[in-house]
This record gives sequence, C-alpha cells and structure tokens, in this order.
Amino acid sequence: MRPLDEDETKAVFEKLFKFTGNNLKNIVENPSYEGPGSNPSRYCFRINKNKVYYVSESLVKRATNVARNNLVSLGTCIGKYTHGGSFHLTVQSLSLLAANAKHKVWLKPTSEMAFLYGNHVLKGGLGRITENIAPGDGVVVFSMSDVPLGFGISAKSTQDCRKLDPNGIVVLHQADIGEYLRMEDEL
Repeated sequence: MRPLDEDETKAVFEKLFKFTGNNLKNIVENPSYEGPGSNPSRYCFRINKNKVYYVSESLVKRATNVARNNLVSLGTCIGKYTHGGSFHLTVQSLSLLAANAKHKVWLKPTSEMAFLYGNHVLKGGLGRITENIAPGDGVVVFSMSDVPLGFGISAKSTQDCRKLDPNGIVVLHQADIGEYLRMEDEL
C-alpha cells in the first residue's frame, strides 16, 4: 500500500469533484477519531493493487506491520484503475458521495428496483431533482426516503428534464447498491 502519485491523485480528485463539487474539501479534511491517540488524525488516499482506498492515517501506520502481499484491503475502497489507466468509482464510495453530493436525484418507489437492477433513470421514475444540474454532472441517486441507492451521470439538465417525455433518460447508471449482490465475487 503506497500513497498516490501526482497523476493518480489528480484523476481521483477530478472524479470525486464531479460528484461533490466544493464539498471535496469536507472529504479531504474530515477528521478521523480512530486509533489509540486522543488527537484526531486525518483521512488519506492509498493505492494497493490498482484499488484506491480512503483510510485514516492512524490505520495506515498500524498496517505497516503487515506485508504488502498479505494486505487484502484497508479502509474504504472508493475506486479502481482500469488496465487502460482510467479511474472508476465503485459502489463502495457511495457513502462518501451521498454525504457530500452536489447534485441529487430522488426516485419514485416504482422505479427503484429498475435502477437497482442496473438500468438508467427515466423521467417517469423521477421524484425530485436538484436545481442547476448540467448534462455530464455527477449525480447521486436517492430513494424518496433519502436512502442512497447509487450514482450516475446526468444525461439532461434540470430544465430539459421538465420538457422530456416519460421514457427519456435523465441519469446514466454508473453504480448502485444492487452490485453487492450481482458482483459479490468481484467486490
């Protein structure tokens, strides 16, 4: 497990900024109260076998006793690098994104299952949507009872969604909590 280099850090922060906006500062400066010390430490990003982890510094210090080959996971896996070198957020980062989301979409109860099966969000299933969403922005998808279900990329702006027909795609699916069941061997 090693710290991210400059290019890796840039790629991770750009992807997180797409979903959180200026709230990225809250993720980076979040105090960690884990460990034996009374003073809070900070969270940091570490990479191990192409997976990026969000972990407290005190836990990283204690993990130095474990051999790199024996270390399976540490902290929260927020994403991974593909063989092509691009960074993709995984469903495990949903708790971070939901707490700091800039743009949100709420689904009607009838369309929650369709999203959890990996389908895009359609206009007919949209319950509410935050203002000022532009096409290509990162969006966190919630149920009407504010339970985070997943995240995706907006296909239309907020204004365009009002004029769209009910079968038009509003949010392009990227990840959802149904992946814990669909891809449990890979996670």
